[in-house]
Amino acid sequence: MSQFLIADDHPLFREALKGALSAKFADLDVFESSDFDSTLQVLSEQEDLDILLLDLHMPGNGDLYGLIRIREEYPSLPIAVVSGSEDANIVSKVMGYGAMGFIPKSSSSDDIASAINQILEGDTWLPVELKNKVAEIEGEDRKIAAQVASLTPQQYRVLQYLHEGLLNKQIAYELHISEATIKAHITAIFRKLGVYNRTQAVLIAAKLQLEPIDQS
Repeated sequence: MSQFLIADDHPLFREALKGALSAKFADLDVFESSDFDSTLQVLSEQEDLDILLLDLHMPGNGDLYGLIRIREEYPSLPIAVVSGSEDANIVSKVMGYGAMGFIPKSSSSDDIASAINQILEGDTWLPVELKNKVAEIEGEDRKIAAQVASLTPQQYRVLQYLHEGLLNKQIAYELHISEATIKAHITAIFRKLGVYNRTQAVLIAAKLQLEPIDQS
């Protein structure tokens, strides 16, 4: 039996994708998650998953953070990012940070099945029109990915708020924790990222941003 995990915060898309996959793969067991935390929960409970179909913009995912963390914790699990975007720069980052495929949400069920089969065979998969546009990420970005993988989800949320320009007391308010705890998180973030101030941390955070999240 094949076991797939669809991680996407839109129930209708999960349902549609599950139906499409069930029609293409015999004896298929599909698990679902709607945010980063529930995705980690399923991953910890299901040891025989064959592939993760990951939406970058799920709550808690922090764009590339979710991909980086999952790749670090489950290095043998194939990950295919399923996205509404087809921007070559985003695809380059996604593939550089460990995804084995990038599947546009506009893809036909035949193309999605073909992509998954190719990934399950150990190959990477990209839409034909994007293959020649995807660039290799640089060594410095790979180093950043390793550093970011060491951050806890809470620390990454603090880093995101630093990137947005919030003060310590504002971050504390948003996360419902004390300002002293925020200071402790920031100290840990600086240490793990190998930086010495907010400006340097914000520059790293900026490298992990993809595009504004669609709030519709």
